[in-house]
Amino acid sequence: MASTSRGDILPKVQCPNHPDALLVEDYRAGDMICPECGLVVGDRVIDVGSEWRTFTNEKATKDPSRVGDAQNPLLNGGDLTTMISKGTGAASFDEFGNSKYQNRRTMSSSDRAMLNAFKEITTMADRINLPRNIIDRTNNLFKQVYEQKSLKGRSNDAIASACLYIACRQEGVPRTFKEICAVSRISKKEIGRCFKLILKALETSVDLITTGDFMSRFCSNLGLPKQVQMAATYIARKAVELDLVPGRSPISVAAAAIYMASQASAEKKTQKEIGDIAGVADVTIRQSYRLIYPRAADLFPPDFKFDTPVDKLPQL
Repeated sequence: MASTSRGDILPKVQCPNHPDALLVEDYRAGDMICPECGLVVGDRVIDVGSEWRTFTNEKATKDPSRVGDAQNPLLNGGDLTTMISKGTGAASFDEFGNSKYQNRRTMSSSDRAMLNAFKEITTMADRINLPRNIIDRTNNLFKQVYEQKSLKGRSNDAIASACLYIACRQEGVPRTFKEICAVSRISKKEIGRCFKLILKALETSVDLITTGDFMSRFCSNLGLPKQVQMAATYIARKAVELDLVPGRSPISVAAAAIYMASQASAEKKTQKEIGDIAGVADVTIRQSYRLIYPRAADLFPPDFKFDTPVDKLPQL
């Protein structure tokens, strides 16, 4: 007898003797088999993929799929639908020439709204090269918020953008509000409002962002070598430990650390170049830089190779 554990979306079929074993699916027989002991833990498994085989003389210009889209567990009913093609024979029409078999829009308005939101989430994630697990978590968050109806009056695009921001932070690859705003049609202020409302509605939380969350991505986009990246990471961490930047956002501290490390190396970058990548203003970088500059000698790693001495760094 197969055991099932209730997951977040669908029941999970697993072998009672080997729950961690990856089951093998026999597509021909429709069975799920445990590779460890050979136990059939599920039978008559339905293949929800597209059926590309055709039994007629239809040309390649016609879509041979007869089962519709793949199953979507986030939609009510799993989005299991069948589309009837346009009839060609006399038996397909009644005496008045009307088609006997017609497709009806069986998808509910709520499913249609969620499907549109899922497409928007995928589009935004693709623009900033986010992996599939981020998209899946965002879709789940949006479904929870949508079904709770706790954010009435907010647009679905704003909710989707905020869910994407939360999913990135929960998965350990945070993005800034400005980065999310750049790939959506929603203002930064509205995304921030929805972000707070969603955390309250779902009673969830996100880890605090640190300077290290953005350092590697910012340095990579600026084309800085590994030595400068490591130095900037060290500078930002020491500045926080010494409490030199109280009240400053991690993004502005990271930008200031990158500026200081690059100015001390041969790969110098301007405030504007760093600001464009980090999404912060030049004046914000200068303010954070002025806070850490007096202790610059204590912030660099011991093995850093200076191209410009500490006492020759810009004072701004």
